[in-house]
Amino acid sequence: MSPQGPTVQSTSPIGPLGIQAALEAKANPSITPRPKIFDEFALTDRVGLVSGGNRGLGLEIAIALAEAGARAIYCFDLPKEPSKEFKASQEYVGKLGNNSRLEYFSEDVRNQEQLWKKAEEIGDKEQRFDFCVAAAGILKSHTDCLEYPAQQFKDVLEVNTSGVLFTAQAAGRQMSRFGRGGSIILIASMSGSITNKDHAWVSYNSSKSAVLQMARSMACELGVKNIRVNSLSPGHIYTQMTAAYLDTQPHLLEKWSGLNPLGRIGRPDEMRGVVTWLASDASSFCTGSDIIVSGGHHSW
Repeated sequence: MSPQGPTVQSTSPIGPLGIQAALEAKANPSITPRPKIFDEFALTDRVGLVSGGNRGLGLEIAIALAEAGARAIYCFDLPKEPSKEFKASQEYVGKLGNNSRLEYFSEDVRNQEQLWKKAEEIGDKEQRFDFCVAAAGILKSHTDCLEYPAQQFKDVLEVNTSGVLFTAQAAGRQMSRFGRGGSIILIASMSGSITNKDHAWVSYNSSKSAVLQMARSMACELGVKNIRVNSLSPGHIYTQMTAAYLDTQPHLLEKWSGLNPLGRIGRPDEMRGVVTWLASDASSFCTGSDIIVSGGHHSW
């Protein structure tokens, strides 16, 4: 230990920050202080992957990452052609003036080999790979747990659990290849850590519980490579997926809204800030964590 304190094990690439910056400015009057908090959240020139990025939460996240300055966000989903929402978003990002772009390709998260191959192609083209958001998922209709069909259970687990793993693997392999570290964000659900008694989709809840443990396990193994892995667990959010229930059963909106202290369900854009934080250096000491954004549902 030095006379000044413990030996520093890491430093911020945009340091000095905070108190250290204030002390240096005090010691050197020629330094002109400037805010750096937004620099910490910046994703300037970074490259990443978003599954389920054709619409909904995945696309919302992709736009946020572009606004934070990412060079390229590769979005993939099942449809052969991107949706009108994606095309409009792609055009919008192109007009931001920060050289960011959205790219689309059609792929099935259940195809491990193809995902690995595509991520390698992206790495070859961009010569870096910095973040990954595994947002693809499916939701089947409510079925009594004692009557749940085997194939339905298998279908959900293949997409929501195996697909998340394969997506994270594809990105993590490239992060390891380039040796710059990176951030992997697995989209889970509050259903993975609470008993969601109001819509007991047994396969969905099981798949999201598995994702939480997957994030912790991968974080432990990949930390030595400076690859951080966290999960994000949204509460009730109005998306095109949940709209299938809310639009056909109007009473559910009021019911779900009453299940948290804020008295409403969430919006996809309310995930923008936390995902950008997780993808950026602002969260550089956060790994193996589950970030719950539920309007306080889990607090009750």
